[in-house]
Amino acid sequence: MVEHVKKESGGKKDEGKRKKYNLTQHVEKEAPYRQMISPAVVDDLYERILSILIVGKKYKDPNYSAKQLAADLETNTRYLSAVVNLRFGCNYSSLVNQYRIRDARYLLADKRTDVRKSMDEISKEIGFSNRQSFYAAFYKYVGVTPREYRLKHNQSYAVIVSEREKKRSKKKE
Repeated sequence: MVEHVKKESGGKKDEGKRKKYNLTQHVEKEAPYRQMISPAVVDDLYERILSILIVGKKYKDPNYSAKQLAADLETNTRYLSAVVNLRFGCNYSSLVNQYRIRDARYLLADKRTDVRKSMDEISKEIGFSNRQSFYAAFYKYVGVTPREYRLKHNQSYAVIVSEREKKRSKKKE
């Protein structure tokens, strides 16, 4: 199962304020077809989803859709959606984004990752088609922006950013 990422921000959310990146609250919907799938089919599809999407790292492919996964599993998108919802507790896009964000957190904090690697490069490497989607998903699951996360968890990057800011302030003087 997917580990749910804890948010790092400890502040209260004000209901009246607009949320960053237009995040909306998750609403559970009734879907009677979920109960129509036999447990054996659910178990089989779950194992195959793990094999293709996670072990095969298809989540890193920005063009790999739920429709393509269903075709690879030789099932329909309704069954796929039901199994993802039952076993992972989310929809296909959220499942894919959780694994992408897990990889992003690793890359942003890992001292072996080139600190000159831009957020665009990291977002493409983990499967996002653009930086805005990456930032929105990262903020949704982690509670801070990728840059803030990198500054907090990667000392090498923090030193480089500090040096850049010193150079900029000297130029202004």
